[in-house]
Amino acid sequence: MSRLDELIQQYCPDGVAYVALETVCLISKGIQFNKKDMHDEGTYPVINGGINPSGYIEQYNQEEKTITISQGGASAGFVNWLDTKFWAGAHCYVLKPTNNVLNRYLFHFVKSKEYKLQECQYGAGIPALAKSTVASLEIPVPPLEVQSEIVRILDNFTELTAELTAELTAELTARKKQYEYYRDTLLKSSIEIKNVKLGSVCEVYDGTHQTPKYTNSGVPFVSVENIDDLYGTTKYISAEDFSKYRIKPRIGDVFMTRITAGVIGRCTVVDRNDDLAYYVSLALLRPEQSILDSKYLKYYLESGWGRKELAKRILWDATPTKINKDDIGKVYISLPPLEVQQRLVRVLDNFDSICSDLNIGLPAEIEARKKQYEFYRDALLTYAATDKTILTDRQTDRQTDRQTDRQTDEYNALIRLCQYVFGYVTVTLNTISENHDSRRKPVTSGNREAGEYPYYGASGIVDYVSSYIFDGDYLLVSEDGNNLVARSTPIAFSISGKNWVNNHAHVLKFDCYATRRYVEFYLNSIDLSPYISGGAQPKLNQKNLNSIPIPLPSIREQERIVGILDRFDALCNDLTSGLPAEIETRTKQYEYYRDKLLTFKEQ
Repeated sequence: MSRLDELIQQYCPDGVAYVALETVCLISKGIQFNKKDMHDEGTYPVINGGINPSGYIEQYNQEEKTITISQGGASAGFVNWLDTKFWAGAHCYVLKPTNNVLNRYLFHFVKSKEYKLQECQYGAGIPALAKSTVASLEIPVPPLEVQSEIVRILDNFTELTAELTAELTAELTARKKQYEYYRDTLLKSSIEIKNVKLGSVCEVYDGTHQTPKYTNSGVPFVSVENIDDLYGTTKYISAEDFSKYRIKPRIGDVFMTRITAGVIGRCTVVDRNDDLAYYVSLALLRPEQSILDSKYLKYYLESGWGRKELAKRILWDATPTKINKDDIGKVYISLPPLEVQQRLVRVLDNFDSICSDLNIGLPAEIEARKKQYEFYRDALLTYAATDKTILTDRQTDRQTDRQTDRQTDEYNALIRLCQYVFGYVTVTLNTISENHDSRRKPVTSGNREAGEYPYYGASGIVDYVSSYIFDGDYLLVSEDGNNLVARSTPIAFSISGKNWVNNHAHVLKFDCYATRRYVEFYLNSIDLSPYISGGAQPKLNQKNLNSIPIPLPSIREQERIVGILDRFDALCNDLTSGLPAEIETRTKQYEYYRDKLLTFKEQ
């Protein structure tokens, strides 16, 4: 026989009296405290109709170890125990035992009736709980010795559950922090692209300002007209005159046209150490080889972006047109890491060789290749300069604005090139996914027919229905709801199989698993507040969703990142699923014994 059985047999063998709650405790409402005077942090919590404090203030109206019941709001009927001093607001009831009832016994009993109290909510707008409902609860009142033993048993259950919750929650928190760290590290673009003045990474010189005395042989002499073939010049100067040159060209130097009636900014890279004399119409650029690749400099200056920068300092009214030597060093260029420059050069060299090879095909084909080359060159170098999303003219719904196959292939090729050169490319969602929002269909709860197919809303499964409208793998993104701001659950989540989606979640289709999961992880890792509209009801509309820039690495890198994060996600999910299950088991155990202990034979 247990100690409790012994006490019951000793003190109340014939049962116990059941009385209305109002006869053994005082039931009062709190006092309103203005929301504007509350703070996010403070000494004393303000308890109102919710589960959590409404805020914090520096005064209190209730002592510690007090029972409250939420009076208004969705949580009306929630029973709480406060271990600290607090302020009881106007939307909660305060319970204080008067005679023959222990405070903790009263708490355990009222907590056992929480579900009944919540069922008694009334009001269509803001639910409320009537004081009479609380007052009329019938409570068994055994002798204090019996109450004390019941409290001891139930408090032990509560303490064990709290310890388990704290331990597992701490472990889960640690796992999630670790996961978030690796997620954010993996998803963050590590490449740094700086804009610098050319003069800070490159020496700038010009050639002789005097028309030379030409000879029949000797040191080749070049000017603007020789920019495309330096060593094909037919002009020479003597070795004696060349010896007077202070700066002699060497491998890796770049010649650029700077005084010409033609195009300023045409470049050639010096690829041999042969003697070469040059005229003032050419600038000699000597890059700092450890940070600036010569061919990258050539390609950059000849790109649309480079020409735009040069144009800012060209003296257009001069005859001939020119750019002063000292002004060349003031031109801004984009400076990605050296390895990125070199990858870009390899790409553009390949294009250049294709365009230069006359054996490839007809002039029309050659012209097409040249245009293709210029398109990729300018796109790559502009991306290096701006780090912006590419091809903004494609920022339309792929379902309603289909481009030609050639344009689509060209765009996809550009994405792959940028990924190869820079390690990633910044894109927007509508360029890598298909939006299926038009297929969504909301169904009110009263019109849903129960079934096996999940019915999804903004934050996950809302219900199960008898039919489906989607079949496959999709990414859902919350369209509205407070969770867009609170982020208590993921706003992006993958779904598979047959399902139904209402109009509170965007539906996106991707070409492959890696990209879908990568985007899912990325959207859940960033701050979305710049893209959310609405005050009372936050909303992420389709236009704003499409405008979110996403740094997208290569497929191989996506697969690597997703593989790592999937494993972390699985670890967290295992623990997350294990935690509620264990706590739920403990809670059910507590509730079973609580209800059993608080049920007596009535006198």
